[in-house]
This record gives sequence, structure tokens and C-alpha cells, in this order.
Amino acid sequence: MTPQRPPTTPAEGQRVTPEALREKYESGATVDELVATSGLSYGTVLNRLHDAGTVMRTSWQTRRMRQDPQARQRLAARLRTLYEQHGATLTELAATAGETRRGARRLLIEAGGTVRTTQQTQRMRAAARAAERYKVALSLRARYEAGATVPDLAKEHSYSVATVYRLLHQAGTPMRPQHSHGPAHDTRERP
Repeated sequence: MTPQRPPTTPAEGQRVTPEALREKYESGATVDELVATSGLSYGTVLNRLHDAGTVMRTSWQTRRMRQDPQARQRLAARLRTLYEQHGATLTELAATAGETRRGARRLLIEAGGTVRTTQQTQRMRAAARAAERYKVALSLRARYEAGATVPDLAKEHSYSVATVYRLLHQAGTPMRPQHSHGPAHDTRERP
């Protein structure tokens, strides 16, 4: 039978909360260090970190964090830029950072970013696609006004002729008159 450890409790008024443990852990402390400073068992520390929604690091992530304390801040700032200026999703941020979605979200918030809803992200991406399409439409307009034909533009850009017409219309392009391929019609009245 293994001897029981005498229970150690923090001083009166210094209850160890899950949030306090999470804050220390996220600032670089290891679970072993939290066990030593809190007087709690290893399992209790892990449970409280889990209750606080803490994303656990691997040992190499802890080493990397300790080698360069500014690395986390730089990573968080980079993720915020990708998220806000380029419309990246949390899943894309997680892949970039080598983190989980929750970890990427936390880094984003640490950098002062605010998390978008899925609908906001979809609207943002739709607006970006619309802006890109408008650029294409303006480019097609310039080529059309320089003398290119609609079928030539469709072939160059791998679009259908209908798509080219729609994009030209969106760009407000004045269209050239269509050619009549039949016999010339005399529109004068005959006596």
C-alpha cells in the first residue's frame, strides 16, 4: 500500500481556480510546475485546466515557447492579419499555426482580434469574390473596347460566351452593334 500524501491546501482566500491555472499554463508554465506551486495533484491540475477550456501543448511547443517568449505574440499578430485582412477561417489559421481551432482562436483573441460568425465569414468571402469578378469584368471591358471579340475573350479566359457578356454588362460596357449576316434589307418604302 502506498502512503498517502498529506493534503496541502492553499492559504485561506487563495483557492486555485481553473482560470488561474489556465492563465499560468498559457503564459508558459508546465503541468508539473503548476502541481508544485498549487499543491494540487497532477490529475486535479489536468482536470481544472480541461474545465477552463485550456488547449494543451506538447513538450516541444513548451520548449519553443520558452526559447523565444515573443514568438507567441508574433504568431498571434500574424494570425490576426491573416484573419482580418485576408479572410482566413479558424481552420486555416490552425493549419498555419500548427494548432487546433481552439488554440488558433485563443491566439487570435490574444492579439486583439474578434472572432467572426460563420455567416460573417461567408459574406466577407462573397464580397471578396464579387470584387475579384468586378476586376475581371473591367479587364474584359478594356480588352473588348480595344477591339477583341466576345468569343475571343471567352476562349482566352476559359469562360462561356454568356459569362463574358454578363461580365461586360456588369462593367457597364457599351456594346458594339451586331453584324447582320443576311441579305441587306431595303427599309425604304416602295411606291
